Amino acid sequence: MAAHPKKRIPRAAQGERRSHLALKAMTLVPCPQCKSPKPPHQACPHCGTFRGRQVIQIKAKRTA
Repeated sequence: MAAHPKKRIPRAAQGERRSHLALKAMTLVPCPQCKSPKPPHQACPHCGTFRGRQVIQIKAKRTA
């Protein structure tokens, strides 16, 4: 046999319980080198620099 709740939970109480489950917008900071938005504490996906050093090689984008 499965467990059953003793009382029905109102929608307001259900919403209060789930209030912390809302999605949050991602924090972005400008890259010091190229000024494009990037996540903090991560290498820039556009220029590949982190803390003033080139850490990843970015391939040149082809124009169609």
